[in-house]
Amino acid sequence: MRISGAESLVMEALWRQSPRSAEEIAADVAPAQGWTDATVKTLINRLLKKKALEAERDGRRYLYRPKIAREAWAAGETTGLVDRLFDGRLAPLVSHFSKERKLSPEDVAELKRLIAELDP
Repeated sequence: MRISGAESLVMEALWRQSPRSAEEIAADVAPAQGWTDATVKTLINRLLKKKALEAERDGRRYLYRPKIAREAWAAGETTGLVDRLFDGRLAPLVSHFSKERKLSPEDVAELKRLIAELDP
C-alpha cells in the first residue's frame, strides 16, 4: 500500500490517538501544514479508498481509525526504500548514512550489538 507524505501525516495523527473525527484530525495536522479542513477530509477519503482507514458512524459524524499498524507500514516503506536505492542491501544504506550524518557513539554501539546478534 502506497501512502503519500500528506496521507502519512493523517495516519500519524491516528496512530497517536484513535478513533478520531475528521475535525479532530484536522485540528491536529492542518495548522502546521497550512491545510484547510477540506484538504484533510480529502486525504481521509483517499485513505478510506486504499483501505488504510476504517470509519464508524458516531451520531452525525464518523470516527476514523487505522486498519494497518504503524510498524507494518514502516516495514514496507523501509523495504521499498532499501530495494529502490540500495538494491535491497543494508550495508550500503548504513554506509550512506554514516557518510551523510555523523553516527553517534550510541548509534555505533547499537549497530555493533545488532550485528553481534545476527552472527551465529
